[in-house]
Amino acid sequence: MFRIPPFFPSLSVLLCRRLDAVGANTLVFDRRRDTFLHQEAMNTIKKQAQGSNIVSFHFGSQSEGTTTPGLRSDTDTLTSMNNFNIMLHWSDWKRGMINLLMVKDESTPAQHYLLQRMRSDEPLPETHVKNSTDVIDTQGRVFFSNLSVIIVSAQAFGDGHLRRGPSNSSHEDFDYVIAFPCNSLPSEILAWFDAIRPGYWPPPEVFEIARQCPCFLVADGYRGSATEHIEWRITPNLIERHLMFSLNNVQKKCLIVLKMLKKQELTPHLHEECKFTSFHCKTALFFTLERTPSNVWTEQGLIECIVRCLYTIREFLIQDECPHYIVENVDLFDKKLCRECQVKLEKQIRGMIQDDMHVLFNLQIDDLGEGLMQLHPHVDRFPDQSASICGNLTKDLFEAYVLGFIQTCKHMCDSRDTGFYQGAIDLINALTLRQANGTLSRYESYSAQFLIKNLLSSLASVASSYCIQTGQPVPREVWQLYSETLNTDVASGRLKLASILYCQGDLHRSACVLNDVQQKLDNSVTSVCPCATLSNEQPPEAFCEYALRHGNPETLTRKVAFCVRFMREEMYCAPAILWFEMYRSVGDDVAYRDPVDRIWMDWAEVDALPFMLYLQYLTFGGLRERQRQLQALQGLRNICTITLENMYHPETVINLLGHCLEMEGHMERALASYNASRDIVPRNNAANLHIHRLT
Repeated sequence: MFRIPPFFPSLSVLLCRRLDAVGANTLVFDRRRDTFLHQEAMNTIKKQAQGSNIVSFHFGSQSEGTTTPGLRSDTDTLTSMNNFNIMLHWSDWKRGMINLLMVKDESTPAQHYLLQRMRSDEPLPETHVKNSTDVIDTQGRVFFSNLSVIIVSAQAFGDGHLRRGPSNSSHEDFDYVIAFPCNSLPSEILAWFDAIRPGYWPPPEVFEIARQCPCFLVADGYRGSATEHIEWRITPNLIERHLMFSLNNVQKKCLIVLKMLKKQELTPHLHEECKFTSFHCKTALFFTLERTPSNVWTEQGLIECIVRCLYTIREFLIQDECPHYIVENVDLFDKKLCRECQVKLEKQIRGMIQDDMHVLFNLQIDDLGEGLMQLHPHVDRFPDQSASICGNLTKDLFEAYVLGFIQTCKHMCDSRDTGFYQGAIDLINALTLRQANGTLSRYESYSAQFLIKNLLSSLASVASSYCIQTGQPVPREVWQLYSETLNTDVASGRLKLASILYCQGDLHRSACVLNDVQQKLDNSVTSVCPCATLSNEQPPEAFCEYALRHGNPETLTRKVAFCVRFMREEMYCAPAILWFEMYRSVGDDVAYRDPVDRIWMDWAEVDALPFMLYLQYLTFGGLRERQRQLQALQGLRNICTITLENMYHPETVINLLGHCLEMEGHMERALASYNASRDIVPRNNAANLHIHRLT
């Protein structure tokens, strides 16, 4: 084997402590996993609510926990299209489904299949193309082309479409993959389960659960193949994710360090067209786990484990082949890494090992190397980043939940069949039934409950809007519904209630609600909005500490403030100035909206704190409490001059200030505010309408 220097155990402990501080610890590992399982559950629930038969999954470093802030790992999302029936055998055929038969012959590349179209009314081959991308071969077989997925993705992402292998996105930090679930495991996967396993890993209980995981086909043909455009690659993502979830902390830390070495020390030596990836490192870890006793995977043995993995990678490089851990007859170096680069990498890794891993002291990612220079594992002058990571994960979690909610509302608002009101009632009933039947996972159940509570709040608001419009009193049942759904977050539900009370003329009760909100919006609260990105999105330190201590989303809602939004169906619950936000487009503005903008720009949306101040200005003015009214106005001015960069909707905030200045009689200042708002957001901004009003 290899020589273990005497300082390896103590240095390993120090390395473990340093990794703990940058978020590679039990708490953050668990929080990352839970965050992404929550997100995929919401993605699934919202898509199913919109009538799509899909299931969403998160794969890769983020959901597995094998990343740190310095690694800047991307987020991988796989959408399983369950309305397609992928047949491995004729017996898998289903009436009324889009049936696709997995076929291959001697010329089909390893890990790939062709998908032959079958009829939906009887189990016979299709003889006619169904769309323009279908291909008919010389035998008359109709094949479903992977170009269909590429074209749909390009349309969805528009001009910013990025394609990498089977993934599509509009941003380099996110990868979205459309996939088709297989009815049963193909022979390439079964061979892994059926093989005799003399090694140390995976343990039987992990192995048996992995056997129940489905695999997928993704739109990724073998590069250079004659049939590349109709080939689909088999991928066992769920099996791999289950294996990763079963790892202990030391094993995860080992992979994290391998990724750091890959990023800083290995990748720079490659040709531009060659790739040595994190998946190669993960594969090496899997094979090393098989051949390494469990008692080696301890904190004292971390660096030894890293070296063992590097030996495995060297073995792959020397033999000019990196076998896939699960899928047989697949070389992960093929089309990825030329022989010249393999030789370079092998030499580089050999040098690391021969130098007793002193390369660890040079790691700049997360300042890991500098941290290892310290003399004692319990003296760390570097701050622990766990709280900051948990704070950001919590923001990401609630952004996903709010985005799921507003996408669901948008879908119902646009529906000609039901409209929002009936659509919301139908969805609430459907989700409630699924919860009662116990068909939802723990994560899906919370997603469903989040949607139900927010939809009920919106229904109360829509009903109130109708009552205010028609001059009717708001029924007691609607007020009761408000009281039951105020805790969607710390502010937005209460602010909508205060707005409704103001629009009804009940200024005293509105003032009471606003006073309550003001007390709750302290420095431990963070704003959350999926519709825009802040230049500095780091949550407050007090919030991060709270997020570190509390992982339950129900508890965390006490410290998050969603932006306040009014659909057009809620128009009469909002101050009249916000109606302009619902019709903000002038001329060809709509053509300049990106896909996210199209969801919310027909609504009024504003950050919680400035909306509270604006409502205070209106309410205290109506109550003739001039001093408090001027305090609210000054608070709004302070936001616009000092903390505007912390607002998700700065143009709307300035518009509210402009309206206050109008009411103060300062028309020139108001016009200057609207112009300042337009300077920030030239298009799709109600400021254009206000400027037109005043000129």
